[in-house]
Amino acid sequence: MNIVSCTTWVKRGIAATLPEKVELTPKELEEIIKQTQSDLQNDNSDKEEDEEEEEAIGDETDLEKNKVKKNYDINNSSMETDEYDFDKYDKESGDIHCNIGNIVSFGEDGKDPLITSAETDDDSEKEDDMIKEDDNLVLIGHVDGDASILEIFVYNEAEGSFYCHHDILLPSFPLCIEWLNFDPSDTMPANLCAIGSMTPIIEVWDLDLIDCLEPVFKLGRKPSKKKKLTRIGHKDAVLDLAWNKNYTHILASGSVDQTVLLWDLENGKPATKLDSFNEKVQTLEWHPSETHHLLTGCADQFVRLFDCKLESNVKEWQTPGEVERVLWNHFDTNHFLISTNNGYLEYYDIREDSPIWQVKAHEAEITGLSLSSSYQGLLVTSSNDSIIKVWDILDSKDPCVIWEKKTNLGALQCLASNPDIPLVFAVGGDNKAHNFKVIDLSEISTVNDRFKKRETIYMEIKENSKKSENYNTKEEMMEMAEGMESMALNMVNSGIGDLMKYKCN
Repeated sequence: MNIVSCTTWVKRGIAATLPEKVELTPKELEEIIKQTQSDLQNDNSDKEEDEEEEEAIGDETDLEKNKVKKNYDINNSSMETDEYDFDKYDKESGDIHCNIGNIVSFGEDGKDPLITSAETDDDSEKEDDMIKEDDNLVLIGHVDGDASILEIFVYNEAEGSFYCHHDILLPSFPLCIEWLNFDPSDTMPANLCAIGSMTPIIEVWDLDLIDCLEPVFKLGRKPSKKKKLTRIGHKDAVLDLAWNKNYTHILASGSVDQTVLLWDLENGKPATKLDSFNEKVQTLEWHPSETHHLLTGCADQFVRLFDCKLESNVKEWQTPGEVERVLWNHFDTNHFLISTNNGYLEYYDIREDSPIWQVKAHEAEITGLSLSSSYQGLLVTSSNDSIIKVWDILDSKDPCVIWEKKTNLGALQCLASNPDIPLVFAVGGDNKAHNFKVIDLSEISTVNDRFKKRETIYMEIKENSKKSENYNTKEEMMEMAEGMESMALNMVNSGIGDLMKYKCN
């Protein structure tokens, strides 16, 4: 398996110029190794407890079957011996899963005797690590064989550069990525990344740290009978995450367990649970301006709009298939888009009960749905049919495809628009040889010509608006100056003028 399952961008100027390298002392490394071994043992003991419970919950029929099997084994034991004692394989004691402690050894001076080369502080390495003001970060959830990796790439439009800056090994298959800047341990904005995976636990990593082994914090906890711990958070895989940019301490998560949780990042616990779903929750997004409104898409073929302040379902719409993606139109926030697993694309007005339009956009599930950051009407869709399409939806009743292409990235899994460059998008797929690409639509004349003209008009309107604001400001200043002049004349006339002249001198 070699697949890019999720991706997102980080705006320019946010990442640290020189990300900090984590350098562990031998003692810290030993503690991490011991903790990892302990966690693995606890996981194994929890699994054994679950298996014991499952075995205990059996009916008489199962017991009879076991008796028959036992008699069969006894009768055939003389015919076949267990030379390698495989029957006791799962009952072996000791740590057979993780022997990383044997790999690392430390001398009396606290150094690893196996490392003989001297460490050098190379200035050229620091230059390679430097992130410039006009660099974008691209975050990629990548699964290669058994390895799950978060890759942090640098993209620079002016230089035409795109390279992997550093990466982080993940414990489980990544399903969704969300950037956020809220760190409960620091009052300053951070550069963090929340990852939902096949496990119920959400991990939050610091993107400004290189070679880090642990997330900044985790959301959720598995139950443990041995430690008498109850569950916190989801019971199953986390399929989507949405950070509330207006209430920065709130993160929403949708799961296979048919719930949406609103996490309070200040204490790391769910503040609200939404459970009016009949299937797994696959996608969600906060309203751009109505800060309490959350849009959700579910595999039960319903889109639901929640008022999280009231913890109630405001409205719902039935769709022609399982909802894959939902997306607010940030140019007109009364409207939103949805895509389905059977290739349908729909456009809704939240004040209406039926879609404004519906089109069969792709032949397979539409996994990517993204609007340009500043070109109004520019929509990009990607699908498992390997095709990427560019739409013009400015006419709210008549969407049209202006460009499409079958990619060589395999079945497309994810799509994200650059927040700073309106015609640049990132797309990922499952082609083993080539599964990720940054697409610059300005290189496609049909797209560039259509939307550049629109941008020119937009810029002219914006410039005229600025001139109007400046003109109004000048008028206000002139009116204020005239008012002050009349005040001075009145003061002179009332006999206070001499005092004012004295103060000025």
